[in-house]
Amino acid sequence: MIQAVKAKVIQGLILFLALIPWIASMFTFYWLDASGTWTSETPHRGKISVVILSAGMALSFALYTKFFIPRKR
Repeated sequence: MIQAVKAKVIQGLILFLALIPWIASMFTFYWLDASGTWTSETPHRGKISVVILSAGMALSFALYTKFFIPRKR
């Protein structure tokens, strides 16, 4: 019973670790808006948004794949 709970906790921590890049990209948007750097007049705002979100999601996907997809030997 304890082993099952321990396995679930470890799996949850690894999942959280895999989501950190995506969470960081969302926090980047918050920080840019809160600091006043990110205004509606910012040039190429849409393109930069796509790059930030894509980078966060791609890194999260790569980490998730590394941790949860078993490797064939």
